[in-house]
Amino acid sequence: MPSAEGAHADGNGRLAIWSALVGTIIAISYLGAAEDPPEDVLYTWSAAFSGLFYYALVLAAVLLISRGRTASLLALRAPPSWARAAVISLGLLLAIFALNGVVEIFLDPGEEQGLVPEDWDPSRADAFAANFVVVALLAPIAEELMFRGLGFSLLRRFGRIAAILVVGIAFGLAHGLVEALPLLAAFGIALAYLRSETASVIPPIILHSLFNAIALIASVSS
Repeated sequence: MPSAEGAHADGNGRLAIWSALVGTIIAISYLGAAEDPPEDVLYTWSAAFSGLFYYALVLAAVLLISRGRTASLLALRAPPSWARAAVISLGLLLAIFALNGVVEIFLDPGEEQGLVPEDWDPSRADAFAANFVVVALLAPIAEELMFRGLGFSLLRRFGRIAAILVVGIAFGLAHGLVEALPLLAAFGIALAYLRSETASVIPPIILHSLFNAIALIASVSS
């Protein structure tokens, strides 16, 4: 059995690597933000393949950093109560959509990101479906395991509130946006709160996936 000192050193090492990885993602995201994304990017196959590649790398990095303690560090377990997790998730989802409505009065986070299509184009439905899977399934899994799974577990020893705030803000910054940062950080904090309340990364994955799916469906249904 490893000593407490050994476990502490192991935690410090993992946290240092995680912090360096997240810092690199944030730096690259803001450096790349100067370039406008192509129009209707989610109707392109290149976006689907690049998203698949990026999130596969993120998952690989998360698994490598958590190696030896993957299940515990990533909180890959069922919540004690699915009913309670569902109630908290619903409340957070409604709160985030309400905040989004307020933010859109003053800013235009959707336009800044440039990902959401303006209307439905059935001639490119196959590419959109591929991107839908990436955005509404793969991205939530990879990002939740990175932030609310590994990140929250590594930061938890500094206090629950600190872990919630740090992973939430880091999640927002990792998207490389300015106008959307308040909403993204709030969403990240909400997901971290859900992770803390349910002791599981699974409810945040589901909520994140549902939020992204609703946003994409709404964008092509208006």
